[in-house]
Amino acid sequence: MTRTVSVAALQTAYGPDMAENIAKTETLVREAAAKGAQIILPSELFQGEYFCVSQEEKWFATAFEWRTHPCVLAMQRLAAELNVVIPTSIYEKEGPHYFNSLVMIDAGGDLLGVYRKSHIPDGPGYQEKYYFRPGDTGFKVWDTKFAKVGVGICWDQWYPEAARAMALLGAEVLFYPTAIGSEPHDAELDTAAPWQRVMQGHAVANVIPVVASNRIGTESLISPQSGAGQSFYGHSFIANNRGDKVAEFGRDEEGVLVASFDLDYLNTHRAAWGFFRDRRTDLYAAISGARPV
Repeated sequence: MTRTVSVAALQTAYGPDMAENIAKTETLVREAAAKGAQIILPSELFQGEYFCVSQEEKWFATAFEWRTHPCVLAMQRLAAELNVVIPTSIYEKEGPHYFNSLVMIDAGGDLLGVYRKSHIPDGPGYQEKYYFRPGDTGFKVWDTKFAKVGVGICWDQWYPEAARAMALLGAEVLFYPTAIGSEPHDAELDTAAPWQRVMQGHAVANVIPVVASNRIGTESLISPQSGAGQSFYGHSFIANNRGDKVAEFGRDEEGVLVASFDLDYLNTHRAAWGFFRDRRTDLYAAISGARPV
């Protein structure tokens, strides 16, 4: 029997109230499941507005232990009810440490574990190093009920090494929850197109589908660099193993994107391309001793 998987990306705006954001996400998850989606991706840190636009200590109080985070508990109940997988992005507190994390909730509601964002940005409008430690889990691949999946969180999506690591670990689909939009220091800078292109490149180089979920709207939190709220550009999409966008939203659309893939075909096609067969690990070893640039 052919193995197929149906995946979904959610795109919507979020506000300051966590309960309202969870309810909105639940509505979209139900819509995606009704359309046949089996693995459903909300965007990054959907618990609230994206608070990393500035450095304010009050936001540390919005982090929770990953197993009991309100978003995890809500999505766990939903995964059990609908029999779907929900990779759930959260602000995590573990002892004195804080992480930008993702909990993989399997169909049926089992918590498969946590991934902590590896690459942490620090720049105007995205001051994440104040809030998050670099992840200590390494890249992970989960054997969910429907497919083996890898997840990178936002800034991770720019790194081809992250995508390749997850593919080498056996991922069959890559997911990227995101919160990205305006650049407060430069109103003319729009990264929407290269944001898509770099992930389309991951799809091609690893012969693997890619699912990216971003948020939309202008939020109330004010960036000191611009004196305005951060605006998010959407453009959530699903790409196939060729990097072709098979489903895509624009800047302002709200809803769900759904696409299906034949995993058996992709596994054979990946082997046929020979990208993993022809890797030169003997030459790459020099990278591990290279000085940071």
